[in-house]
Amino acid sequence: MTTESASSLAVDFCGLDFHTPLVLLSGCVGFGEEYTRVKGFSNRDAGAVCLKGTTLEARPGNPPHRVCETANGMLNAIGLQNPGVERVVTEILPRLDFSETRFIANVSGSSVEEYREVTRRFDDSPIDAIEINISCPNVKEGGVTFGNDPDMSARVVEACRAVTRKPLITKLSPNQTDIAENARRCIEAGSDAFSVINTLMGMAIDAESRTPIIGNNQGGLSGPAIKPVALLKVHQVYQVCRDHGIPIIGQGGVCSAEDALEFLIAGASAVGIGTALFYDPLVCRKINLGIQEYLDRHGLATVGQLTGTLRLHER
Repeated sequence: MTTESASSLAVDFCGLDFHTPLVLLSGCVGFGEEYTRVKGFSNRDAGAVCLKGTTLEARPGNPPHRVCETANGMLNAIGLQNPGVERVVTEILPRLDFSETRFIANVSGSSVEEYREVTRRFDDSPIDAIEINISCPNVKEGGVTFGNDPDMSARVVEACRAVTRKPLITKLSPNQTDIAENARRCIEAGSDAFSVINTLMGMAIDAESRTPIIGNNQGGLSGPAIKPVALLKVHQVYQVCRDHGIPIIGQGGVCSAEDALEFLIAGASAVGIGTALFYDPLVCRKINLGIQEYLDRHGLATVGQLTGTLRLHER
């Protein structure tokens, strides 16, 4: 980024000012403290940081292995390991520097009641916004994933909406029949924004032992391998969101400025960075620079002017 640039990387996301369109994704930076130990990293490189998924009570997580590298991607099944919402609010949030960037809580649960209670607890905290991870199994409904059923998705959003005035961001699963319909139902239930997409479900196998490599047998696939799927899902959800002014955090395999630009063009207002951080912790700075150069080259004053500018071929 240069001082001569006439363009701005700042975006308005649900009334929150992000100084760049980049968002560090939940599960990739712990509770926002870990990356302060990386030499050269600054929270100013990201417009917002999504904290690790938080449940009502502490959870130990899944047995190992929890992470497995795959071709152009990564499988993970951490199992929502976290200390519980009370410790996050009382011990972790006070240590974060809210003057540097925005912090977004990530709420997970195994029942509608748990989602509502964790959201209520975060509402009484300095957190800037709340992301609802609806890609969790509903134990009261036989393990059906909340995010794969529009009715259950809407129920979770409605319950969370009733207990908070903070911006609600619903994280949509790609593992469903009609993601656009799910988005529409969530908007009606009170969602202010979306994260698109969560991981795809996958498996890796050790051929010698004939067993899954991941201790949970299956895990969430992230990284460049899922980018084409994620771009399509962002485009589909944008068709529902644009008339309502609902912003999207586009995510899934973003490793470069070109990747980020594609998500913005597809309809995202901000762009999530996740798996790329594991092998290049300073990638955000490079992506910001590339976006800035693109805006200047195309005579665009803001990132927002790029959102949803995809020109589809005539059919």
